[in-house]
Amino acid sequence: MKRYAYGWITLAFFLISIFGHWTFGWFAFVDDAVSHGQVPEVSTFALQIGRETFENWQSEFLQLLWQVGGLAYFLYAGSPSSKENDDRMEAKIDTLIRLQAGTRAEDLLAELDERYLRHHGHAKPVAHGQLPVRIERGYEAR
Repeated sequence: MKRYAYGWITLAFFLISIFGHWTFGWFAFVDDAVSHGQVPEVSTFALQIGRETFENWQSEFLQLLWQVGGLAYFLYAGSPSSKENDDRMEAKIDTLIRLQAGTRAEDLLAELDERYLRHHGHAKPVAHGQLPVRIERGYEAR
């Protein structure tokens, strides 16, 4: 539940707003029907409120859904255009960890990846898991 709190909150806002839209729409429909001397019918209201709802969704909800949902999906999927271009820096840091930690390096990197959700389907940096440069023991700075 905690991981999907944003989704649950969004769903709650959606349900509250659509309930409010339909409720106030019903009161307006009844008022309009009574002012014209007609009896309000649920079937006529359902057609009218359905049309109004889908008009709003087409212009607002679907557009926003595509912008936010689509962009979030492509960021999650790891498309090249959505990368923040920090792969080179992450590769450098991984190299430094490997140089300093020796045999513990892969365990430390795996722990960091797990902690920062780089496993289980989350986007990974380009060339993740490959050594960006050849690391030789006994290398001395020139």
